Amino acid sequence: MTLAIAPSETSPETTPESSPAPLSDLVARDAREFGTYARTGGWAFGLMVARSVRPGGQGADETPKVSAKEFAELAGCSADRVMRYYKAWDRAADDGLVPHFEALTPGQEVELPDADVWLGYYVSRNSATSERGTAIAEAAEAEGIRPTKALEVAENPTALRAAILADPSTARAARQALLDRVREDPELQSELARDVVRTDDLKKAVATESRAADRIGYVRQIAESGQIKTPAGQTVDAPVDLRQEAERHLSLLDELEDDEDTGEWATEAYDTMKTLVVEAVEADPELRVQERRTKFYSSLQKATKVFEELTFDDAQDFYEDDMVQQLEELQQAIGVCITALRGAHGNHPQE
Repeated sequence: MTLAIAPSETSPETTPESSPAPLSDLVARDAREFGTYARTGGWAFGLMVARSVRPGGQGADETPKVSAKEFAELAGCSADRVMRYYKAWDRAADDGLVPHFEALTPGQEVELPDADVWLGYYVSRNSATSERGTAIAEAAEAEGIRPTKALEVAENPTALRAAILADPSTARAARQALLDRVREDPELQSELARDVVRTDDLKKAVATESRAADRIGYVRQIAESGQIKTPAGQTVDAPVDLRQEAERHLSLLDELEDDEDTGEWATEAYDTMKTLVVEAVEADPELRVQERRTKFYSSLQKATKVFEELTFDDAQDFYEDDMVQQLEELQQAIGVCITALRGAHGNHPQE
């Protein structure tokens, strides 16, 4: 392209009032081409290929058009790049958006679709026929979108990353897609889990959410099953008013929006239900006795298990006097406990 140079202000051939007509023509042409591309995007280049490259099956003697290879050589680019525009136009022609190749001649102008439609047909890499491309295309069809759109995104992960970083709605969509994928991909599950535990902030966030989920689960179990687990581990039917309170808290939790912090609400509901469970146990004399009996048995079993785990095969190697003293004190405590239980049994009315 040859650019016209405007004469200097001191030139006797012009005056300040004169305007350089050749430059104005070039500016006007640039403006028109810019406007065309702004409206049509890649369609403008697609048209250049469609009206200048002969379609398959046509010989050189049948049309003034040239082959994709010749067109690429003239354009100073690869034939693959030309064919990507060629195939995009072909797909759009099949959908009735643009004329077919046979209807176009070199230099012909036609009305072009909007620019944002172009990416739905243009694929920047020849990946659509690969195994990966086929899988992406099938997933896109299942979601009700054009496969070419999904392929375009897949071929530009940097653009995807930029959109996720800049746009919360895109990040949420990516998060949901990742969760759906994780459920079916054990390897990705492991990788994601490793990433989480190696990132302190994420690890803390997961622990917080897990604690909140456990507390909500506690309230949900009472509301849905109608049973409570006492501090000693008994499972009994929940009083009606206690179950109703659990249902009330659960309805409040279920009404929270996805982006709301459930931690504070979960803690309040959990603490309330825990307090009500203790009060329910204390308010029922029979249940209160059962609770203490269960607690005693639980402690006795734990103590027995701990004592049974002690070994004395190598006692000569680690013997110390205070060990014997502690065991003697334990023996005395056990004796007192046995005496108390036997006394209680003697005072207990026989059936």
